[in-house]
Amino acid sequence: MYVRGRNMSNYKFDIARLDSIIKRTIDAINNTKYEIYDIAEGARRECQRLEEELQNLKIQVNELVNTVENMERELRESKKKLAHVNKHFDKYSEEELKEAYEKADNLRIGLAVKREQEQYLIKRRNDLEVRLKEASRTVQKAESLISNVGVVLEYLSGDLQEMSIQIEDMQQKQLFGLRIIKAQEEERQRIAREIHDGPAQSMSNVVIKAEVCERLIDIDVEKARKELRNLKKIVRYSLQDVRKIIYKLRPMSLDDLGLIPTLQKFLLTFQEESGIAISFKTIGTCCDMKPEISLTIFRIVQEAISNVNKHANAQNVAVILEFLENSIRLCIFDDGKGFRTEDLKKTSQDIYSGFGLYSMKERVELLSGEFQVNSELGKGTRLNITIPFAKKEGVTNGTGTDS
Repeated sequence: MYVRGRNMSNYKFDIARLDSIIKRTIDAINNTKYEIYDIAEGARRECQRLEEELQNLKIQVNELVNTVENMERELRESKKKLAHVNKHFDKYSEEELKEAYEKADNLRIGLAVKREQEQYLIKRRNDLEVRLKEASRTVQKAESLISNVGVVLEYLSGDLQEMSIQIEDMQQKQLFGLRIIKAQEEERQRIAREIHDGPAQSMSNVVIKAEVCERLIDIDVEKARKELRNLKKIVRYSLQDVRKIIYKLRPMSLDDLGLIPTLQKFLLTFQEESGIAISFKTIGTCCDMKPEISLTIFRIVQEAISNVNKHANAQNVAVILEFLENSIRLCIFDDGKGFRTEDLKKTSQDIYSGFGLYSMKERVELLSGEFQVNSELGKGTRLNITIPFAKKEGVTNGTGTDS
């Protein structure tokens, strides 16, 4: 059956694209919020301007109303006087008659103009009141929208940023899975090569030596004994090679002797082979712990020391194992060339290897522990690891040992 697999590069691209979409969404919401701020601020300024204009207009309307009332009163008096003049025209001169008529006409015309102005100002006042109400509603809606957008933005920012973190974690786990596959294949190749070059070759020699012994036993017993002695040496060396391979796969001394003796033996052997000075110190009382914890600590020390030997150019390494009440703390530091820790986030490969630091971090986090890397160029590297564990009764080692 043919199963079509997902292209890994496309998968990475899709994740990166989704991460970009999430960030653009948050930015767009932020920009929208600022635009709403601008709308609300513009509406507030418009409200303030309309209120000031309306206040001035009301003053003008009141003044005009008073003027119209005064003119109406004057016009009534002028009409009374004109009626009196018309009734007793023989008592007034022509000039006085003309003046009375002109005054009445002027008041009538002026009053008409003022009334027209009054109607215009009243209409304008009403329009301003309507516009002010609309602007006030706009301000209220904008403020309500700002509040709602703020709540939505806070909610979405938290969720989307959490999603972004999860996406980044997915990417790291994907890379970690690929590294595991690669490391498994490399480990298989290494074991196959060691078996082929060591025990397999030795077994071939054993077969050949056995055939020689079989032929010599009836011809020359002394030569047959000599060949048997050589055969014994070959078998002994083969057994040593097999034990080395088994130790690399899983040191049996972890189960037989415990964590500290196994670390002491490993570090001493490594120091003799590499020439790097290694100090090992334990603090506190070592109690029984779960096999996965002791194996994790051993593997981390093994991987860290191997990285130092391959990449750090260090002369000295210190390993400190501290047993606390509810946890175990491991510190490993060297005086090597160091590196920039920010490079770990920028590259898809560890600074020391494609599998090393991230593998340690994953091992520690699987046990609910904490993993920290501190390093600077030219100032070496320090690993701080804390793993919680439930202390059991019974002591396997004493306190405070050095090697």
